[in-house]
Amino acid sequence: MTAYTEQPTLDGLFARALARAPDAIALADGMSHDNACGRPALRLTFAQADRAISAIAGQLQRLGLKTDHVVALQMPNSVEAVLTLLGILRAGMIAAPVPLLWRRTETVAALSRIGAKAIITLGRVGETDLAELATHIAAEVFQIRAVGAFGGDLPDGVIAFDPLLESEETEPVAAVTRRQDPAAHLAVITFDTDTAGPVPVARNHAELLAAGLAVANESAIAPGRAIFTTFPPSSLAGLATGLVPWLAAGEKLCLHRPFDAAALGDQLATEDGGVLVIPGPLAQPLCEAGVFAHAPGLHSIIAVWRAPERLATAADWRDTARGLVDLQAFGEVGLVAARRGGDGRPSPIAIGPVMASHATSGSMPVAELARTASGTLAIRGPMTPRFCYPPGADRGDPPFLKLDEAFFIDTGHPCRVEPGGGAMIVTAPPAGLVGIGGYRIALGAYQQIVEETDADATLAALPDMLTGQRLAGRSSDDEALRDALLGRGVNPLIIGAFRDRRAAEISGETRPGRSAPADPYS
Repeated sequence: MTAYTEQPTLDGLFARALARAPDAIALADGMSHDNACGRPALRLTFAQADRAISAIAGQLQRLGLKTDHVVALQMPNSVEAVLTLLGILRAGMIAAPVPLLWRRTETVAALSRIGAKAIITLGRVGETDLAELATHIAAEVFQIRAVGAFGGDLPDGVIAFDPLLESEETEPVAAVTRRQDPAAHLAVITFDTDTAGPVPVARNHAELLAAGLAVANESAIAPGRAIFTTFPPSSLAGLATGLVPWLAAGEKLCLHRPFDAAALGDQLATEDGGVLVIPGPLAQPLCEAGVFAHAPGLHSIIAVWRAPERLATAADWRDTARGLVDLQAFGEVGLVAARRGGDGRPSPIAIGPVMASHATSGSMPVAELARTASGTLAIRGPMTPRFCYPPGADRGDPPFLKLDEAFFIDTGHPCRVEPGGGAMIVTAPPAGLVGIGGYRIALGAYQQIVEETDADATLAALPDMLTGQRLAGRSSDDEALRDALLGRGVNPLIIGAFRDRRAAEISGETRPGRSAPADPYS
């Protein structure tokens, strides 16, 4: 037996969980799934999930896709998204989850860069026809050979994936052999953003496990306890707080939309939940609203700060029945998790090694932090990629992931270190980027698009208590500009900046000038 067979892969972890309890519930959609996606919520055992994963993997292979081909997926936080990602991996391919709010402009650029061969999506989410969008993207990305989707009433040429969920028996998936350590093979590509556009960030199984286990250790995620997450598996934060800990230890993974507090509270009260993953700014408001009051099994809450500069001003945590773990996510580069102490304040993080369990001395390091000469935060370690993607991208034009000779990656976040070698504090987002919930936007690029569309229009970023920043726009004819931007395939966050402010204010939907997509943390 070779040494590398001891290294687990994500599919290998699923196989272990399947063997332990095939009839236990593995995956469950949130109670609002049918309203958001127009299809029934799914609730699958490990055995049912295994059959669906194999069916998806077999379908991809029958479509003529080969080992190590890149398959994109664009889905909300749903059971279908988890099954599809694991199906891609079981087929020996590389999964590339695309942010839900991306439209044609960003998605075409990103998928062209990584050479994606297929895209799988959900038919409709809210008012957006993702399947129709996928067909337009495929028409512009010449490498894409197939488009698949879950849901009914699909456009012509889109392969229906719903039957794969109902199959009781599936053909065996063609075995995939690796000459090297399978855990060191690329598994997932997520997308960061810099001022030049989308940046592919590729990680292997071992790097994903390092990130996920760091979160699991700090959060005390124990075997047999459910994980509730409001983050889809389309980012490092989503993978490290949901999918990976679930595969390693969770009894079931429950998937929710972050702003449906009533549905979240109802399901927390009925499931044996151990850990809840929510956006950092929502932790205190949800607690004060009593969402956690009827969830006696909930022992830890992971507050994900995708705008880590806001953590320094976070409110004290006073829920003594539940521990709070702050997770600072530095784009797709890396993350740091630390449990709050008894005073309710965020725990200090120092420059240097970051341990797998922040509060336990002698634990293994999972990352190392450094402050660059320009005053920004850099990170390296087991969870960070060691190469840019696609191979050789660093010899061409940007954007691409940049590593220095010591494998540090500059996050671009300005930071300071407290006097006497104290805590490291992130003070601002990377220059030129706007962070709205979990999305990064190159503001200058979109300002140029807006000005090209309407020379008199302006677009600006403003502070926001909930999402970190928000977009506000002005033009002589907002409706005409929205239609023009929609036709160009622009991100709905940009279009929302030019919404009818008076109508929104009268309806109570949002504050004047606020860009309010349905799910900015997805």
